[in-house]
Parts: sequence; structure tokens; C-alpha cells
Amino acid sequence: MQSQRPASPAARRTARLPRGARRLQLLQAAQDVFVAQGFHAAAMDDIADRAGVSKPVLYQHFPGKRDLYLALLEEHVSELADRVAEAMRGTADNHARVNAAVGAYYDFIDAEGEAFRLVFESDLRNDDDVRAIVDRGTSLCVEAIAEVIAADTGADSERALLLASGLTGLAETSARWWLPRKGTVSRDEAVALLTSLAWRGISGFPRVDGEHH
Repeated sequence: MQSQRPASPAARRTARLPRGARRLQLLQAAQDVFVAQGFHAAAMDDIADRAGVSKPVLYQHFPGKRDLYLALLEEHVSELADRVAEAMRGTADNHARVNAAVGAYYDFIDAEGEAFRLVFESDLRNDDDVRAIVDRGTSLCVEAIAEVIAADTGADSERALLLASGLTGLAETSARWWLPRKGTVSRDEAVALLTSLAWRGISGFPRVDGEHH
């Protein structure tokens, strides 16, 4: 029986998709390549091949590699900010809010595809636009938490932002430390431990109604 030959690149091209679906497909392919290779080593040929499209199709959606990277970065920065904002809106219980905020970072960092590497470990961080996107995302996360801290404690804006930045830094750093070690500590236990650490500090600030959190 004659063995089958591998399909040629042309034969592996994907079917025509609606523009929105094609864009999502290209972004996913780009994420795979950028995470594996970094921005500088990645090539548009690699991304097109990963997506199963021709390079002209890729250029129809994104004029260049940097445009593609920035679009992908915007998407994931917004995703993280949305996770944190939802953690703040999801409950009026402040201990649960801290747990949800820490959990938002763990879930983002543990998500399939390792998109967090584009946000926190980019080899393009010296690019002004990349830095601006990441800084904007960080600010959105910090501001969402600071708003709750200010409302509950009566702290002024600068102090609430400082406390919130401490909480986001704790969550991000610990989640990145935990990821390669998650076989020894479960996600839930790790989040509970860091929540306990953060809560022991933040719960010491009296609420403006005179009660503790």
C-alpha cells in the first residue's frame, strides 16, 4: 500500500473565514509563535504557516509584525484588566474581593497559551507603544482595586493607589513564581495562601463606617 505524502502547504491552507474569525485565528497563531520564539526571532512566514494561510492574507489583516504584536498585546492586557475589574464588582465582601483579585492574576498567568509572557516578559518592553499598553493595563488593574480601598477606608487617592499596586504586585509576582511549581501547590491553595497574606495587612485598615473589613 502506497504511503500518503504529507499535504503541501497550499493544501493545508484553511478555508475562507469571515473577517472577524480570521483575525482571531491569526492572533492565536501569532501568540503561539511569539510565546515560543519572542518578538525578535518570530517571522511573519512562521505566523502565516502556523495559521495555515498565505502571507498576503496575513498582511491583509496586519500591515506588519509589530502591528500584529501590538494588537495581541492590547487584547491580553484588556483581558487581565477585565478579570480584575470583575473581581471587584463580583461581591461586596472584601475578603472575597482580595481572593478574587489574586485569583484573577493566577488564572491569567495559568491560562492556556501563556499569553502572560507577552504582557510581563516581552522582549519588546523598550518599545514605547508596548510599554504604554502594558502600563495602561497595570493602571486599570490598580485603579479598580484602589477605588474599592478608597471607598472602604477613606484613604486618599495616592495612598489607595499605593496599596492597590502592592496587592497587584504581590499577585503577579507570586503567580509567576508558582506557575512552574504548580505540581507541588494547587492553584486554590496558592491563591488562599496569598489572600491570607494580603488580607492580614489590608484588613487592619478600619472602614469609614468604623468597622474592620
